[in-house]
Amino acid sequence: MKLSRRHKKLKFTSKVVSRISEINRDEWNKVFPDVLESYDFFKTLDESGFDQFSFRYIAVYNRKTIVGATHCFILKYSMDTSINGPLRRLTNFIKKANPEIFNIKAVACGSPVGQCRIGISDDKDRILNVILRRLEQIARKEKASIIAFKDFNNNYKKMIAAHLKKEGFVGFNSLPTTLMDLRFKNFEEYMQALSGATRYDLRRKFRASEKHGKVEMEIVDQIDGRTLEDAYKLYLQMLETHDMAFEIVPKDFFSNISKNMPGNIKFFLWRIDGKMAAFLFAMVKEDMFIDYYLGLDYALAHKYHLYFVKFRDVMSWCIKHKIKEYEMGITGYEPKRRLGFNFEHLYLYVKYRNAFIRPFFNFFAQFLKFENFDPELKKILQEDAL
Repeated sequence: MKLSRRHKKLKFTSKVVSRISEINRDEWNKVFPDVLESYDFFKTLDESGFDQFSFRYIAVYNRKTIVGATHCFILKYSMDTSINGPLRRLTNFIKKANPEIFNIKAVACGSPVGQCRIGISDDKDRILNVILRRLEQIARKEKASIIAFKDFNNNYKKMIAAHLKKEGFVGFNSLPTTLMDLRFKNFEEYMQALSGATRYDLRRKFRASEKHGKVEMEIVDQIDGRTLEDAYKLYLQMLETHDMAFEIVPKDFFSNISKNMPGNIKFFLWRIDGKMAAFLFAMVKEDMFIDYYLGLDYALAHKYHLYFVKFRDVMSWCIKHKIKEYEMGITGYEPKRRLGFNFEHLYLYVKYRNAFIRPFFNFFAQFLKFENFDPELKKILQEDAL
């Protein structure tokens, strides 16, 4: 799929493609300098067979020079899957009358597997207008009811929030990511920066783990064969423990990304008596480390305190390799708070395309905010508001 259009009033041209390989690599990187989720990251998404999503890429040009670009995806979402309590009876009644009413197709500017970024070199308002028009075009073609901007941080909020509000979008808090500045010489120095209660609890967990036996760690740049099979089973097991629904990353993603991004990928593998017990997929660039996907064997996780053993080992590796910022991702906020992570808020902006239904959608969406279903997140947002 490739669509080109000239925006006469905006004096730009733009195109939409379904695979990033249809855009020149140097052009894309020109508006996305020094980003870990790079051209090759999206090339991996295209090659890995995501069943839940289809991808689109938008590029904006001033004459022949690229001045803006972004990534987006299309998904079908059932709004009632997150509804519990008194509203569940109401939604069941409505679904009997119209079974498809809560099934919504959406076009989202962003990525299903990370934060969203828009590459803009200059004239941001006009370039953003071009991107919006393109998203509307994709939504019409795909018969999508919703256009969304998913998981933008505060820097983008300043750039796009007011613009999107004028266009009829409503904004919400998304799930925040967690970050830590690593200013420590070693793990013991980090431990001394924690509260006495947290420090005592971690030492107790590490002693208990050691009493049961040795947990061996291996770090590799790529995995395949039996190792990938074992790791992927742990990843799926981890997904089953979450109350919220997350994207399911295909197995091929883990092998493809090693080929496409050599030097930026690390797999941490923990084994007990030769059996894989924990798995971590991470991305690294210079002094930045992103703890992306975790898998745990829950038959062993609590006995060996694998979550905290994994954290200790990864932290120690990061400090040794002069990593300055450690990003640990979303959910599990209370343990991460105790471990010293800070929370970076992310934002979601949505617009129902039908102007008549939009006010009702905006009202109903208030009940579907993430914090309504995650007490830890609600507490964080309330504390930050003080």
